[in-house]
Amino acid sequence: MSSQVLAGFHAVTARLRHAPETVKEVYFDESRRDKRMQSLLDSAAAAGLKCHGVRSERLDGLAGGMRHQGVVALAQANVLAVDIDEVLDDLEARNEPALLLILDGITDPHNLGACLRTADAAGVHAVIAPRDRAAGLNATVRRVACGAAETMPYLMVTNLARTMRALKERDVWLVGTDDQAEASIYQVEARRSMAWVLGAEGPGMRRLTRETCDELVNIPMLGSVESLNVSVATAVCLYESVRQRSA
Repeated sequence: MSSQVLAGFHAVTARLRHAPETVKEVYFDESRRDKRMQSLLDSAAAAGLKCHGVRSERLDGLAGGMRHQGVVALAQANVLAVDIDEVLDDLEARNEPALLLILDGITDPHNLGACLRTADAAGVHAVIAPRDRAAGLNATVRRVACGAAETMPYLMVTNLARTMRALKERDVWLVGTDDQAEASIYQVEARRSMAWVLGAEGPGMRRLTRETCDELVNIPMLGSVESLNVSVATAVCLYESVRQRSA
């Protein structure tokens, strides 16, 4: 299995919480003895892991340029769902309606990281993006996601429209956001199995992506700005689903 370097408190803590068996060793700044560091070391020790106190220069080398905040872990790559059918089959077995996020054209790693973080917080089951027009899970994405990249399946597909049609065949309702749509997000029935579909700020979704959606809705804009950053729009939409499903 391939190895992976985890840098920073969020990434290491998330892996220790969700998949401690994949962590091999933890390295930490030997000069740090604060409460946050001690809490992480206690979690690592409880998982039976070796923790090595080293100089900051050693951590810099292990992190390979990533911002490490004084802690780096060596781990096996965490195995998440590798395709959408795996995700949906598991949900059907649990009789749980799907909540998915489809991102079309999100190439900024900061935006992707923020979207993954929000998706994790809102209980999304998987995030889907096209291979040819999307940011991958690089170090910046992982840092901004604050651990969500370790728990949220991020499925990059060859043909996004075809994947969306396959979702429709499995009774997943596709709701796209479009500032020209007449209905608003507050008119969506969000308790069914569904996917929110968002495009990049500015160009939005591609034409075929938009046409494949079952429904198009807008986010009400009551002030002078015309649009929201995609990570903010993602949060607004996902938490409408959370609101309805928690009611």
